This record gives sequence, C-alpha cells and structure tokens, in this order.
Amino acid sequence: MRINENTLLEGEKVVLVPYNAYHVPRYHEWMKSPELQQLTASEPLSLDQEYEMQRSWREDNDKCTFIILDKQLWSDPMVQEEQCMVGDVNIFLTDPNDFSLAELEIMIAEPSYRGKGLGKEVTCMMMCYGMSKLGIQKFEAKIGLDNTVSIAMFKKFHFRELSVCKVFKEVTLGMTVDHSIRTKLLGDMAYVKERQYQIPPSQPTGADAMTMT
Repeated sequence: MRINENTLLEGEKVVLVPYNAYHVPRYHEWMKSPELQQLTASEPLSLDQEYEMQRSWREDNDKCTFIILDKQLWSDPMVQEEQCMVGDVNIFLTDPNDFSLAELEIMIAEPSYRGKGLGKEVTCMMMCYGMSKLGIQKFEAKIGLDNTVSIAMFKKFHFRELSVCKVFKEVTLGMTVDHSIRTKLLGDMAYVKERQYQIPPSQPTGADAMTMT
C-alpha cells in the first residue's frame, strides 16, 4: 500500500518499516519453513515469485505491510537492516464494500523472539495505525486452531470468536473498535514515534535488489 511506503513506526521493542525489495531474501528464507507455511496458510514460492509478491503488496490498495525489526539491533549503526528482521505484520482490506473492516495478520518468524511481548506491541501499533490512517473500525484475525498462543493474545485484546472453519482448521476472531477501545489504545501507544523512513545507504534498490542472494 502506497500510504506506508515512506513510514517508519518506532516502539519500545520494535521498529516497523515498509516491506522493500532488499527485505525479500530474508523473508524468502523464513517462508521455506513448513511451520511458518502452516501458521500463515501459505504455499512455498520461488525467489522471483517472492519479489513479485513484495511488489504487489507495495502497490495494491487493499494491503498494508510492515517488516518488524528488533529495535535494539536496529539502533546499532553497524548492523544492517536485513539482520534486524524478526517478522512482518499486515492489514488486509478484505471487503471491497466495507473499507472499515480489515484482517490483521502478525508473524514473528524468528523463534528466538517469540514469547517476549513483541507480538503484543506490534498488534497495538498496527491497530492504532489502521484506525488513524486507514479509518479501520473493525478488525478480524484468522488463526490456525493449533496456534493457541496467538489465539490467547488476540482474546486478551477483547477479540471474540466469530467462526471456526474445521476444513481449514482455523478460527476467525473479531473486534469492533468503540470509543473506549480507541481512546485506550491510542493512549497506551502514545509513545510510538512516526517518522519518515529512509532507505539504508548500504541497501540496493530497484533491479539491483533482485540480484541479491
């Protein structure tokens, strides 16, 4: 989505940056994992297909994607941005007749970063961004039935069960943002800084990025 192509969001534990071509090789390595394929209901792609997917996510008006970075590593000027990557977060506008409804999807790809509160902060940051910048009023999350950790996290945010699909082995959770929820979320996340994203000088861009291995 073009709206976030130059946006950086800085929290306490994480930094969210737009998904660019130089992030693709690391992302592609993640998605070779059968565990992540199962958790995200994804099929394995070739590297070229992954680059094409990145371009579509950047261009399409119904997808808003950020890469999640470890803030501590990101703060070190000697560490390249690709080395700071720990996952991604997406907002999908799933109903062309209702732009106030969005599906929220979070992936902490690096196992060593799970269970450390990153998913909680990222969820709050992305919901605030969706409400403030995209006018989202209703959020849904589709989660595999075996992913009890993610289900429990969303329920802590007052998402409730909407449906269960036994064929795809997933549950759909949802929440409507009322005034009290909006006020609390925006207040709790007032520390988040939004700034202009600058492409790291060491990173290739455009066609050059597609030659990375």
